[in-house]
Amino acid sequence: MYFLSGWPKRLSCPLESLERPLHIQTDPQRAFFAVLFPSQLSIWYCRPSVLIVSYKELTKAASQFGPYKQAEWRPDSTMIAVSTANGYILFFEIPSARDKYLYEPIYPKGSPHLKGTPHYKEEQCAPSLNLEMKKVLDLQASITSLQSMLEDLLVATADGFLHLIHWDGMTNGRKAINLCTVPFSVDLQSSRAGSLLGFEDVYIRDMEYCATLDGFAVVFNDGRVGFITPMSSRFTAEQLHGVWAQDVVDGTCVAVNNKYRLMAFGCANGSVQVYTIDTTTGAMQFSHKLELTPKQYPDIWNKTGPVKLIRWSPDSCVVMVTWECGGLSLWSVFGAQLICTLGGDFAYQSDGAKKDPLKICSMTWGSEGYHLWVIDGNSSSNMKSERNSNNEAQSFGILQFQFIKSALTVNPCMSNQEQVLLQGEDRLYLNCGDAAQTQSPRNTLAHSEHSHSRERGPFSGGSLDSQGLSTLLGHRHWHVVQIHSTYLESNWPIRFSAIDKLGQNVAVVGKFGFAHYSLLTKKWKLFGNITQEQTMMVTGGLAWWNDFIVLACYNLNDHQEELRIYLRTSNLDNAFAHITKVQANTLLLSVFRDIVILFRADCSICLYSIERRSEGLNPTASIQILQEVSMSRYIPHPFLVVSVTLTSVRTETGITLKMPQQACEAESIMLNLAGQLIMLQRDRSGPQIRDKDNNPNQRKHLPFCAPVVLAQSVENVWTTCRINKQKRHLLEALWLSCGGAGMKVWLPLFPRDHRKPHSFLSRRIMLPFHINIYPLAVLFEDALVLGAVNDTVLYDCLYTQTSAREHLEVLFPFSIVERTSQIYLHHILRQLLVRNLGEQALLLAHSCATLPYFPHVLELMLHEVLEEEATSREPIPDPLLPTVAKFITEFPLFLQTVVHCARKTEYALWNYLFAAVGNPKDLFEECLMAQDLDTAASYLIILQNMEVPAVSRQHATLLFNTALEQGKWDLCRHMIRFLKAIGSGETETPPATPTTQEPSSSGGFEFFRHRSISLSQSAENLHSKFNLTKTLSMPSGPSVKRWSKDSDCAENMYIDMMLWRHARRLLEEIKLKDLGCFAAQLGFELIGWLCKERARAARVEDFVCALKKLHNDFLWPFPVIPASSINSPFKNGKCKTAVGEQLLKSQSADTFVNMEMDTGISTTPRSRSWLGTISSSQREMDTVSSHGPHMQDAFLSPLLSKGDECSIGSATDLTETSSMVDGDWTIVDENFSSLSLTQSELEQLSLELASKGPHKSQVQLRYLLHIFMEAGCLDWCVVIGLILRESSVINQVFSIMQSSDIDGEICQNIKTGLDAVDKWASTDCPGYKPFLSIIKPQIQKLNEIVEEQVQPEAFQPVNPSKVPEQANPRAEENRTSSSHGTNPQSDAGSSNASRHEEDKAKTEDEDSFQEGSYDCVVS
Repeated sequence: MYFLSGWPKRLSCPLESLERPLHIQTDPQRAFFAVLFPSQLSIWYCRPSVLIVSYKELTKAASQFGPYKQAEWRPDSTMIAVSTANGYILFFEIPSARDKYLYEPIYPKGSPHLKGTPHYKEEQCAPSLNLEMKKVLDLQASITSLQSMLEDLLVATADGFLHLIHWDGMTNGRKAINLCTVPFSVDLQSSRAGSLLGFEDVYIRDMEYCATLDGFAVVFNDGRVGFITPMSSRFTAEQLHGVWAQDVVDGTCVAVNNKYRLMAFGCANGSVQVYTIDTTTGAMQFSHKLELTPKQYPDIWNKTGPVKLIRWSPDSCVVMVTWECGGLSLWSVFGAQLICTLGGDFAYQSDGAKKDPLKICSMTWGSEGYHLWVIDGNSSSNMKSERNSNNEAQSFGILQFQFIKSALTVNPCMSNQEQVLLQGEDRLYLNCGDAAQTQSPRNTLAHSEHSHSRERGPFSGGSLDSQGLSTLLGHRHWHVVQIHSTYLESNWPIRFSAIDKLGQNVAVVGKFGFAHYSLLTKKWKLFGNITQEQTMMVTGGLAWWNDFIVLACYNLNDHQEELRIYLRTSNLDNAFAHITKVQANTLLLSVFRDIVILFRADCSICLYSIERRSEGLNPTASIQILQEVSMSRYIPHPFLVVSVTLTSVRTETGITLKMPQQACEAESIMLNLAGQLIMLQRDRSGPQIRDKDNNPNQRKHLPFCAPVVLAQSVENVWTTCRINKQKRHLLEALWLSCGGAGMKVWLPLFPRDHRKPHSFLSRRIMLPFHINIYPLAVLFEDALVLGAVNDTVLYDCLYTQTSAREHLEVLFPFSIVERTSQIYLHHILRQLLVRNLGEQALLLAHSCATLPYFPHVLELMLHEVLEEEATSREPIPDPLLPTVAKFITEFPLFLQTVVHCARKTEYALWNYLFAAVGNPKDLFEECLMAQDLDTAASYLIILQNMEVPAVSRQHATLLFNTALEQGKWDLCRHMIRFLKAIGSGETETPPATPTTQEPSSSGGFEFFRHRSISLSQSAENLHSKFNLTKTLSMPSGPSVKRWSKDSDCAENMYIDMMLWRHARRLLEEIKLKDLGCFAAQLGFELIGWLCKERARAARVEDFVCALKKLHNDFLWPFPVIPASSINSPFKNGKCKTAVGEQLLKSQSADTFVNMEMDTGISTTPRSRSWLGTISSSQREMDTVSSHGPHMQDAFLSPLLSKGDECSIGSATDLTETSSMVDGDWTIVDENFSSLSLTQSELEQLSLELASKGPHKSQVQLRYLLHIFMEAGCLDWCVVIGLILRESSVINQVFSIMQSSDIDGEICQNIKTGLDAVDKWASTDCPGYKPFLSIIKPQIQKLNEIVEEQVQPEAFQPVNPSKVPEQANPRAEENRTSSSHGTNPQSDAGSSNASRHEEDKAKTEDEDSFQEGSYDCVVS
């Protein structure tokens, strides 16, 4: 509603004065303010804040009168009455020196400001005023209170008298009333006499006149409070009657709110009691209380001291309260707390030291509530020292706090918009997103994607960033529009502002005229003719209707009330406006669809229809009166009406079901009468005439029924005229803001599936709910409330300690206003469930199930009910939790909702929760069945805390296996850590729960990452569900050794068995791509495992099937033979790209890490961390071998003289091959710089490129080839060599096989496989035939080897310490040649020397692998 902005400002006084100010009071028009010193009266101008005149009392007179105490302005601002300590009242007249001004603005040369504009001088410059003492009145008693009452001045004195003094004939009209003779009673219906005060020394301590209640609220010196009202127009003791407020005995001060007819009494205990008058009995009726709660202010709530001052804002929407101990607090009219300076950055410095609260001895609101003038009580102590130190202008203790306020405070017709609009004195704050995004109308607005920043407040969901909302949520910052300075100079202050439905245009109204601004063009439009602007005064607010601005104004020239409509796109000029004369002064205006509703000063409501006319160049709008409704019977004073709205809300929703066309009609008028919401709906009891032929404007409109009161203490009402069949509950509801009581929604109840409604079921229901922000707008479909909240920033650390005392930047934090929003749906669902309206709750919830934060709504509802019921001290007779649990099961999000709620709740409440929602073991299994592994992982944490370790291990193993099958690698890594932690006996302490849980997060196992894991090997009962292929006998009981990668503990063995089983399954199903991913993601040592499985799982049973599967898996096209390829020089060759040459093996492993994962590259090094079963020598050797590739930085490739870079071993003639060997070597990046290919060669090249798979697949296949070659799985190497169609790979495999220690079975298997491939190629895939013919010599050689059936030598184990030294250099050299195929061997007839060397290296390599595999023993 109201929000503090920036730092307060301090006034500097130009006068020499050692006195401190003690009282400040603005005049009724709030253009001037008076400042009282003990012997001095000053008049200041508000904007700019400059001193106009000062009156100093002579010393003799000052001693006679005593110090000044209080001041009161005459309603027309021509006089001031000042009371003094010795019982005198001094009347000062303020004559204005005509056309004399103290200050004159100076503009730079060439500026457009003209001196000839009307009203120019008085707006720009402070007028020259005089102060003359006219009269001195001696009341001979100490004066306690002054109050201006219409044409009289009311003075209360300490001798118990009440004086009524005329402003004009002061002494003649003087009446004194003895309070002891005024009868008081509890209400006006009691016996006429009533009881008198009955005490001699009772007097009025504070009083304030209330015009709308016609009486004055009083506080007596003994703490009692009451209301005195004249029974007739004559103000005499006989005609006065008072009523008590029975509950208040410690009153200190009072302030009245004329618009809402409220009296706020400050009490000695620090609270403010707010009363109203019961219209039927006349008794004082308690409304609400303003008090600090120990929950929000635990250290100060009962230490504030008595209430010192209460001041209502000029628009009566907020009240400022201050206490004896200092501090300011701001409350909305019905008790919602907006600001309090006793906590947070106001009370503490940035280093945590406590500040002294600001003590206030007087305060008053400035124009339109944009400023609060405050006299700082703290400043008196350092006045003297400050004065002596410098002779500059006195910086004395008057502070000006600046506020921005919601447009709803003054222009309540804004409540049918979905935007938040705040207005400051020179700028507007809008919550619209980027104007470019909001081009389309709101109801067809595509939900744009953006992230929603974390909001302040306890219910701020961090999960709002999924689908995004409308642009209204946007981001946290405001769209600030600076009001045009030309308009502001002559029309300050801004009184009204309005924004259109799409949030693209704003209009503002100052003292005269209006101006509007487009967010799309970023331009203001002002009146071209300034006389037209200065002769219209907007009285009833303004509203947008499509492209038109509708406003009610007073024409100063014609002295006529008018309703005007201006087109936004045309020039701002009365020539383009549609002007309708209206009878009486318009107080409020609102627009509903095509109807304008006016509330006038004669208490009548007028409905007009508005229609667009496209005549001529500019379209215009025409207005016709529809209906007038007199409300004078129900409204005691027109000023009491806060807002008037036309809505389609009805009590009988049955009608809207039968005849949906009537659902959008203007069915009822909502009138907020001083906080009472009154509804007038159309009377449909008479005969219904279906007249389709008549013009709708000539149709007789239905009369309205008698008014019905819907709710009390209403501050704002929101309703919409849109229709959405899916969300009828939310769009046909009425939303109310009720201050401290929270919000209420008047919700329609619909029968399900158009069944006949139950006779006992009400058509609508009023549901109250609390929210944590002050609501400023309701997003109806999005089920959100938008608001704003004050935040503070400390800058005290920027200033040095010596000068810190007087810097306002140190004393006060910098105040900023932030946007905020809150979900309310869970409150409504819960209220419906409490009232046994589960069917309605389901209808409503299903209509909102598509909202991005709907899961959060269910979670909040479950969490709030759980916290309340599980922590209740008394037994709950009818618990709601089972109902809520049953309700949530209706939604597919049930499992996530429960586990997220449990994870955010303390462990002590889990048993209560799961007693209602079901056993966590069953819920875990449901997750697995639904394939929701992330949620299952969260349940695992619940089970780990609630069950014994064996149960956790069972379920963890189930989840681990499922995650492996589905390739959820991130989850797998967490599960490995989790299983190790279970084995290490860490289950006694529940894990620290991560604060945020997102659907795509890692399932909640992050907290194992930084733990030191202690070991306790226990595998009590391994469940049959584990499907383990072997039964493992593992020791149980705690072990003294901590787990490390070298100790082969049972827990790691157990995990490894599962990993091996999964790898074996992938290999058997020929899922090499998945196997590569699996190894890269989980750091699985593939080479060591393949060594052991070489003769078992790692054998290729069916070469043709494997080949087909790999083509499919890696998206690798089958080779084709073009017709022209028979004579091509490239025949059967394979063009190799440069990229293939410069491939790093270590990088190729990363391609698997990145392949199907959202997470980044795995940081697990490819060391033997998961394989604790290979002997240390084998591990050492493999570690070196696996890190070998990192030493090769650049690769060289031969540049052919012809530019056709062919793979080594291709079927080109030997002269080319030798020239490649002997030719130049250059860096590979330049290899295509000198291409000169013939037409046929280009065709062939393009064909070869087309028959290649994606680059990523090529990288992955080469990586796998490297792995299989190292592990000695030669049959797989042959298959990959066939797919890549690289004869060098086949050559290498055959050269290894020619060594004597290869198992004959492997040779036989490869021979059979190649024969099968040859056969298959002949029939199904002739594209392979050319390549097979290239490697035919090798195949023949292989046949010879198989026929010889060479038996491998008996294995001689090598001394482990020697293995790495012998094997490493060769292994690395061999790896280089095998992976990159750079051996210059074209066929089997290559140089024997190099082959012999390679064979030797291979033999040693194989020996080391075999030695490792023989050494591995499964315990």
